[in-house]
Amino acid sequence: MPAQESRLKVGVDVPWVTSWSDEEDLGVRPCPSIGGRLAICQAERPGLGRPQYSMNHFRRQRETVAKMLCPMCGQPTASGDRWTQIAKRVPAGLLRAKGLDGALPAALPNDQIMIDAGSIAPLHDACVKRSLEHCPHLRAHPGVEVMAWSERWMVAPLMVQATAPPAPLAVLAAPRAPPPPMAVVGFLQIFGLTEERDPRWRRRLRELDVAAAHHH
Repeated sequence: MPAQESRLKVGVDVPWVTSWSDEEDLGVRPCPSIGGRLAICQAERPGLGRPQYSMNHFRRQRETVAKMLCPMCGQPTASGDRWTQIAKRVPAGLLRAKGLDGALPAALPNDQIMIDAGSIAPLHDACVKRSLEHCPHLRAHPGVEVMAWSERWMVAPLMVQATAPPAPLAVLAAPRAPPPPMAVVGFLQIFGLTEERDPRWRRRLRELDVAAAHHH
């Protein structure tokens, strides 16, 4: 039985980027949001079923970052009206220590402060207020801190292991072993660039290592 259309309005009551329960996983396909590269894809039925507030829709998420669309309303953001809610200011060296070395240019100094927004593109100021009002996932988030977005930023793909789709004529060929998993694009990550430096970044890294050792 097909899902009913929700009374909640996409882009007003529910963020445009949010996945809905009727938008099933379609597996790996070429996606125009990243120039036809292989990526995890989903069905496109926003507004049908229930909103999955803690889950972004794969294509819509990639478009928010690639085209600087507001995750709340889905419209373009402009310089001077771009805001982030849960990003953290982190030295590039700490990001590299967390396994993001491949996402950052080699020439980027380890002590340069980055705005790590993860997979969440900047929002309009009005949409920040609306999202904090309507999104239960955000209301419960302990790290909400609204700050202006940087005038310079960089984007990196978050790669995941998945199985590529079979060739179109594979059904006519002799049975073959399934192809091995390969790296495909999941979400896009976004990092703001600042002019600030943190000369104590190595100390922060040591403190994180000590904290991690105590945790284990």
